[in-house]
Amino acid sequence: MKHWEHFLEPYKQAVEELKVKFRGMRNQYEQNTDHSPIEFVTGRVKPIASILDKANQKGVSLEKLEEEMQDIAGLRIMCQFVDDIKPVVELLRNRNDFEIVEERDYISYKKASGYRSYHVVIRYPVQTINGEKKILAEIQIRTLAMNFWATIEHSMNYKYKGQIPEEIRLRLKGAAEAAFRLDEEMSKIRDEIQEAQVFFSRKKEMQQNEEK
Repeated sequence: MKHWEHFLEPYKQAVEELKVKFRGMRNQYEQNTDHSPIEFVTGRVKPIASILDKANQKGVSLEKLEEEMQDIAGLRIMCQFVDDIKPVVELLRNRNDFEIVEERDYISYKKASGYRSYHVVIRYPVQTINGEKKILAEIQIRTLAMNFWATIEHSMNYKYKGQIPEEIRLRLKGAAEAAFRLDEEMSKIRDEIQEAQVFFSRKKEMQQNEEK
């Protein structure tokens, strides 16, 4: 266990640092515009059991984990609208505090299961007492609807150990399409939604000021 704690510590540090940086991006948008493409940010380090399971499935030896497993450190950036995803990707491309290793567009090219998301794999430098250590981290950028579906599908895969019954698999695929249609419909009334959100936020702010 001590070996794992030592191994995972830089990943934990990377997740915490990146969450602060990405939330800072969101705060800057809120201060400068009425709309932020970033709704919220989450992050996690993959549990040891999940690391071992994936390593076994992919045929990755423990000695090769740092080089070949890209998602031990994982971040998720949630967006309200599909159209917000591209600006967020551009923001990541323009940063100079990490290197982008790979991009995978599962929105334009969805998986057979119906899964949609945009993945950016980065090499992030962590400063440790022993010097700089560069680790791989995966950033998933998706809408709230995509995230809801992906969370359910992940739970089903875990329950059925990757062998989801055909009927449930087809229903999940149909649900993925329904979620994407919801995203498309929301995009069509994006301006009205944003105006309503700005109006609501300002009204709430005025009420809070009056109560002081």
